[in-house]
Amino acid sequence: MVDYVLALELAGYALGALGATLIFFEFFQMPSYLEYSTEYNDYSIDISPRDATEYTWAGRVGAFLVAVAFALQFLVALLG
Repeated sequence: MVDYVLALELAGYALGALGATLIFFEFFQMPSYLEYSTEYNDYSIDISPRDATEYTWAGRVGAFLVAVAFALQFLVALLG
């Protein structure tokens, strides 16, 4: 049977890896206010404060999972 402290530690590692992967994918998202024109091979910026979204839910969930992973690692250090 797996020790509970070891199981918490492995769960923390898994959540941290998943969160870091989601944050990694966040870096490849193009902001909504940036448009690429293939005809002119140029980028255009159209900033409207109400319509601009810079981050996606993947990055937000990834950051939350990394925070939970750190909390689990601190808990494991306390218990172990």
